[in-house]
Amino acid sequence: MLIRVKKTSDPAAGDITPESVYVNRRQFIAAAGAALGTVVIGDVKAGDAPAPFDVSPGYRVQVRPGYQKLGPTDTVTIPFSVFAYNNFAEFGPEKGDPAANSGNFNPRPWKIAVDGLCAKPGTLDLDDFLKPHTFEDRIYRLRCTETWSIVVPWVGISLAAALKRFEPLGSAKFVRFETVLRPAEMPGQKTSALVWPYVEGLRLDEAMHPLSMLAVGMYGQVLTNQNGAPIRLVVPWKYGFKSAKSIVRISFTEVQPTTSWNLRIPNEYGFWANVNPNVDHARWSQANERRLGEFMRRPTLMYNGYADEVASMYAGMDLVKNF
Repeated sequence: MLIRVKKTSDPAAGDITPESVYVNRRQFIAAAGAALGTVVIGDVKAGDAPAPFDVSPGYRVQVRPGYQKLGPTDTVTIPFSVFAYNNFAEFGPEKGDPAANSGNFNPRPWKIAVDGLCAKPGTLDLDDFLKPHTFEDRIYRLRCTETWSIVVPWVGISLAAALKRFEPLGSAKFVRFETVLRPAEMPGQKTSALVWPYVEGLRLDEAMHPLSMLAVGMYGQVLTNQNGAPIRLVVPWKYGFKSAKSIVRISFTEVQPTTSWNLRIPNEYGFWANVNPNVDHARWSQANERRLGEFMRRPTLMYNGYADEVASMYAGMDLVKNF
């Protein structure tokens, strides 16, 4: 069953890449590469059309109809911003590396371990992990700490609903997310760019917030390898690096997890990573951003435009210290 979660802070439909453009993304990318005099490296997956969203025979989600531009000032995210312009350090440091280097990654079969301070820990096959839940189609902004942004229609499940099944204990204060460790398939893990496996974390109330989700698809299609197949975290009011990809372990902890980018460059990548135009990155301003596919920069919104829903969680917190 596919339901739509609508919030007042949701981006307008015109901010979404049209599905007709998405389906023809390979032709667009090839044309863009030719126009720029560059070579597009790597296949963007799934042949001439994206694979239909089908986690298993029991959980099929219908492909959404084409998205339409509504207003004269609306802009859309260019297709390769989602499929060929990624941060996924497990496949390499450059934006084109995930699309180019993820072809040998195998997202099936897949298991997720849930452990730590919970009453019902366990390790489940992905289908069994997803089976009790209703898939939701959510349209969220995604803002990178590097000041670029996109708007994505995700398919996934409520993170809170998934976590509640394992009955976190009263002593649990944080949730830790761990990415798969497969250096043979993920060449970036053969480097010392980060301490592997990749780890991210949320405070428990953040993880339980209605906006937080686990995505298994986008644009009504299965996630591609470079976008975090087969399951990734999406927390739309935080910078993109918080949304761990290809998750294999979720742990309830009492202490704040040590996260990968915060461990690597603590003065640039804070644990909280809430989108905040008033708190600069150590090397650049966060006051504005570039929506990929647009020429002009736009002002960055507090909490990426979700302040009405999430600001109360940080009331009284020093947002400069806890960046």
